[in-house]
Amino acid sequence: MKKGNHTVTEFILLGFTSDPAMQLILFVLFLAVYFITEVGNTTLIVLICRDARLHTPIYFFIGNLSFLDLWLSMVYTPKILVTCISEDKSISFAGCVAQFFFSAGLDYTECYLLAAMAYDRYVAITKPLLYTQAISIKLCTVLVATCYLGGFTNSSIITKKTFSFDFCKDNVIDDFFCDLLPLVKLACGKLEGTQSLMYFLLTSNVIVPLALILASYFFIITAILRIRSSQGCLKAFSTCSSHLISVTLYYGSVLYVYSDSESSYPGNKIASIFYTVVFPMLNPVTYSLRNKDVKEALHKLIN
Repeated sequence: MKKGNHTVTEFILLGFTSDPAMQLILFVLFLAVYFITEVGNTTLIVLICRDARLHTPIYFFIGNLSFLDLWLSMVYTPKILVTCISEDKSISFAGCVAQFFFSAGLDYTECYLLAAMAYDRYVAITKPLLYTQAISIKLCTVLVATCYLGGFTNSSIITKKTFSFDFCKDNVIDDFFCDLLPLVKLACGKLEGTQSLMYFLLTSNVIVPLALILASYFFIITAILRIRSSQGCLKAFSTCSSHLISVTLYYGSVLYVYSDSESSYPGNKIASIFYTVVFPMLNPVTYSLRNKDVKEALHKLIN
């Protein structure tokens, strides 16, 4: 990549602040979040693998969600920690490409996986008698494999397109990781199709899965309202509440960041923190503290 007459071999990540005291506070905060994320997701994966009671379709999806969150945290947080305590804010060109590719692939896969989980909840509540036949382990495996294939296929497309630009304006990224919007701002020359590509990615990876999730919950709510007992309604809704919390946090922050490429970047950084750092930490808590089976499996493992 060329910057004027020079080759760009690295980018500079500005991060969040240049104040040393604030950087130290952020380092401690992100280190704590990283530790909780890794321990929480690893523990949840181990519980799902070890306990036979958790060998069901929904926990198969939750285990894969924890796996994605585990690797998402590894893609983002270590570099954030380095930029917080080191004067060297640079990331190599190859490192930027790798971080961009894996972060996009994992994020897109997570969008699809949340949609697959919504379908699982739809079948569980609207067709409970046919659930074991309709949601087989084979179907779950196919759905998860499709999520990964779609996520990393789109990631390959956007990575190739983004890093084919000439970065002649600057090599300073006003963010804490290599993301599409700040990289596009550094590109120069003809950027034909960039806006169309961004709309395509937003539609195929966010809007379409979100539409499927909303459609699933429309039928779920309709089925719940038909339940005559209030206790039955509460029980049916509680099976979806954890997933609904995850969808709201994840899609809310993603849509805020990518729906308006001209929005203020300080606001985008804060929103980005939710789906890159906070969301992977909250998922194990969301799916375990409210779940009796997981708490019993954890108690059994500790004993």
